[in-house]
Amino acid sequence: MGVASRIPPPANEIEVLIAQLERLRERVVRYAHRHQSLLLDLPEERRASAHNLLCYLGLRQLDLRSLQDRLAHLGLSSIGRAESNVLATLSAVLHNLNVLSGKETSRPDVYQSFDELNNRLESNTEKLFGPGPGNRRAHIMVTMPEAAADDYMMVHHLVKSGMDCIRVNCAHGNHVNWGRIIQQKAYAERVMGRRCPVLMDLRGPKMRTGPIGAAAAVLKIRPRRDEYGKVLRAARIWMAPDLTRSGECAMADACLAVDADLLSACRPGDRIELEDARGSRRRWKIGEVSAEGCWAEARKTTYLVNGTQLRLKGSNRSSAVRDLPRTDGSVTLRTGDVLYLTAHEESGKPAYLGTDGTQLRPGRIPVPVPEIFRDAQPGEPVIFDDCRISGIIEKRSDEQLDVRITHTRKPQEKLSSDKGLNLPETRLELPALSPEDVQDLDFVASNADMIGLSFTNTPEDVRELRQRLLALDAAHVGVVVKIETKRGFANLPRILIEALRFPACGVMIARGDLAAECGFERMAELQEEILWICEAAHVPVIWATQVLEGLTKRGHASRAEISDAAMGQSAECVMLNKGPYVVEAVRMLDDILRRMQDHQSKKRSMLRKLNLAI
Repeated sequence: MGVASRIPPPANEIEVLIAQLERLRERVVRYAHRHQSLLLDLPEERRASAHNLLCYLGLRQLDLRSLQDRLAHLGLSSIGRAESNVLATLSAVLHNLNVLSGKETSRPDVYQSFDELNNRLESNTEKLFGPGPGNRRAHIMVTMPEAAADDYMMVHHLVKSGMDCIRVNCAHGNHVNWGRIIQQKAYAERVMGRRCPVLMDLRGPKMRTGPIGAAAAVLKIRPRRDEYGKVLRAARIWMAPDLTRSGECAMADACLAVDADLLSACRPGDRIELEDARGSRRRWKIGEVSAEGCWAEARKTTYLVNGTQLRLKGSNRSSAVRDLPRTDGSVTLRTGDVLYLTAHEESGKPAYLGTDGTQLRPGRIPVPVPEIFRDAQPGEPVIFDDCRISGIIEKRSDEQLDVRITHTRKPQEKLSSDKGLNLPETRLELPALSPEDVQDLDFVASNADMIGLSFTNTPEDVRELRQRLLALDAAHVGVVVKIETKRGFANLPRILIEALRFPACGVMIARGDLAAECGFERMAELQEEILWICEAAHVPVIWATQVLEGLTKRGHASRAEISDAAMGQSAECVMLNKGPYVVEAVRMLDDILRRMQDHQSKKRSMLRKLNLAI
């Protein structure tokens, strides 16, 4: 079979494409010119980035898919990677179309023009996060636990494993605690010879459930059983007069504070008898006995409360169980129940149920955000605890919202204090900075390299933070705007232009709250759009929320978490939350990001040599 001759494209096809690209370029330029007033007073070095953002927004006003296909058929760029330099990309495609058509071109500088903006994102990333790690493009940020204030080795191992910057969550701890964490970080920097910038994340408006009355102290003790219910190992119970002076609790299934008079009479093989909180009779066997206390074994599940009487069989010695800690209260909810959200500061209360389980009196939970009761309206949705529970506002007053529960993940869910609350359809007029943020700002501005602005909804929110920093003579501090609401996402372009007034700025995709606000099914689309818009403005992005969460919290990651972490290489920084296995998570994330950058850079596939062949 002979070699097929090349079939050139129809002459008029190239002419049509040239005309279409020229009209598109003119439209983009006109769009940017119409909004040029937004760039007034921007620093000179930021105007090109803001102008490119306007050009990108103008480009994306049209559906370009048909044009992309026709360009790809000619072996040309499909303008799908135009974010960082929109006009140069359009000019390059036009130049190549003119070459194909045989026309003379007067654009000898078209390729050099790419360099003018293409390095801006890398430069801005270094301004915000410090020098790159060298062996990978994306930085790794870790949220510091409060324990890091007194644990230098934890910080040392994190830096050694690949952490590039730290996050201090100002919703927890205080100035003393934050200062000690930063001191530990500074010492690790000196020892390791690496810079590790600090993001201090302001708490923002507290969109969380308030306190709920503590539940009765109940301790459940149960043996370990197999899948058939057979006891594999009895529950081990440590009993001592003073639990604070004993290290045995770390090895026990349960620890009880018991009177010394009872324990002094216990011998190995003795029996402790009791009637538990359900009225069930139980018998424990005494094992080891020491001067500090004694061990007992329980082969049946036992429920204890303060005051439960323990009796030594065959003697008159007994003791009441004491000092069991009260557990945090909660409100149990099912689909169809009503929940009262109140503006009162008093602790919430669970629902009152009838003998058949019918809700006789709804539960109530305080919400310490008075603006909610002013702005929310009947018919608007309310979402709790990352979509575990959701409902609709049925009735409102100045001090209460009546919410009808429409969805629970399980047939019955418990809503406790300090859980997230979202009102995705409510136009909340909340201050950008809470009163606590204003009090903390002087300390934060003096110690942070960048400040996280929580629940950024409008450019005015960013402007207020900048004005307060100028008043504190802290104009050098960078800002990270957190996009975690539907309103913040809608206002992202204007928020970015305002953020470009800072010497360094970035965006955090707070995927937990954003998913609750916009729906989990839209999350993949939204995070991609945020990445595109930020790249057009040459603003670095932090990929945040539950990255490698299973590994960080429990020591093992799921397949979905590994894939999610790999997608994080599209951002300039990936953030891990605190957890007992966070050092292992940093090591794994470092490995994933280094591997993936050989295959993907932002949206562009990198054609590294494959180790596959026939």
